Amino acid sequence: MAKPESMKVLEACRVAPAPPATTTSAAASETSLPFTFFDVLWLRFPPVERLFFYEFPHPPSSFFHSLLPKLKLSLSLTLRHFLPLAGNIVWPPPSPKPFIRYVPGDGVSLTVAESNADFNLLSGSEFPEAEEIRLLVPDLTVSDEKASLMSLQITLFPNSGFSIGITTHHATMDGKTSTLFLKSWAYLCSNIRESSSVLSLPENLRPSFDRSVVKDPSGIAEKFASFWLNQGGPNNKSLMLWNMKKTDQGKLIRGTFELLPSNIQKLKKSAESKLNNKAIHLSTFSITSAYLLNCLVKAEQTKHDKVLFIFSADCRSRLDPPIPSAYFGNCIGGAKAEAETKNLLGDDGFIVALEAISEALKRLESEEILSLAETWISDMETFGLTDTYRMFSTAGSPRFQVYSNDFGWGRPKKVEIVSIDRTGAFSLAESSNGGIEIGLVMNRTQMEAFSAIFLKGLSS
Repeated sequence: MAKPESMKVLEACRVAPAPPATTTSAAASETSLPFTFFDVLWLRFPPVERLFFYEFPHPPSSFFHSLLPKLKLSLSLTLRHFLPLAGNIVWPPPSPKPFIRYVPGDGVSLTVAESNADFNLLSGSEFPEAEEIRLLVPDLTVSDEKASLMSLQITLFPNSGFSIGITTHHATMDGKTSTLFLKSWAYLCSNIRESSSVLSLPENLRPSFDRSVVKDPSGIAEKFASFWLNQGGPNNKSLMLWNMKKTDQGKLIRGTFELLPSNIQKLKKSAESKLNNKAIHLSTFSITSAYLLNCLVKAEQTKHDKVLFIFSADCRSRLDPPIPSAYFGNCIGGAKAEAETKNLLGDDGFIVALEAISEALKRLESEEILSLAETWISDMETFGLTDTYRMFSTAGSPRFQVYSNDFGWGRPKKVEIVSIDRTGAFSLAESSNGGIEIGLVMNRTQMEAFSAIFLKGLSS
């Protein structure tokens, strides 16, 4: 995407993994990492784009002489531990499914840019334009034959701050793995010394690449691969991604909202008073999501007959046996909650949404992941090809603790999941007040309607 006059690209380079830490270590050689069914599912989905704003009220000379070199060096050191991230996804003719291949000399694309846009506006909560934010994240390099796993962009706002934009291929990692990489990069950057570039990661940040921990006795990965082969096929092994950009909504803006702990507790008590001791899952996630669904449906006056809410859950602890928390790749399972639109638009829309989400969570807890996974592709075909449903989804998680990513210059001022402007999802993150931060992208009319409904519901 061409950058406008407000954005100037200063450098475009590739950062390769640092050499092994010791002279006795074997040099990195060509290597591959297979996909599991968790990965193949996301093969052509749009990438996930995250953006971190950091305050840096110093002259550009400090950025170029101190901050940027430190970020680059620590990135190279981090890639030493996350070697596959420097490689590419390939799907050669003999292979039944795609995989990651790293070849010595591969590296991660890094763009360094400078912007004269208003840093405080973009990193604030005053409804900045979605396209202005999008300029701060890079594109992935993708062709029919090869797709990069990750791209990065560091943008300087002179005398104000800088941002780090990260774009990741969804088939190679979920949010937990992406967060693991960012926390590792931040750890190494904040601990690096000019006199030494030999650093190790603490055990909780060391990625695990053991694919044998994900069992697939019924060949779900091959079934998912067969689905993709038949999209535009037969035998279509193209790695090009779906374009989900929405063109009929007018100019889009970004909004940030917050549910304080007191708000969540109030919503929980309201639910308990109306549920008459029914066994409903009253977690922070279910309360938050139900309230948002109710507000969103009312704000846009949804015309579809039914509403479908799709969300994911980390499966690392749900597999039998559980797999390491630092497992590298995708390991998320899908769940779906369904409700009649007319019921969500009613006075008890919040309770209707809460009951639907609770049922979805119960199914997720009671059924084996492998049995649920068998239906993911068929569900995608069913719900994606009908006009009956208005689909909503979520991105991110408060459990990722994204506001703890300190590279040595303080915690982020603001964190955005940029890609929700194309997927239509709402994002969730922890807030500084111990509550939940919510990110939305809508046109101004819908955003103002949502804001009014959101605030009214919390005050009544």
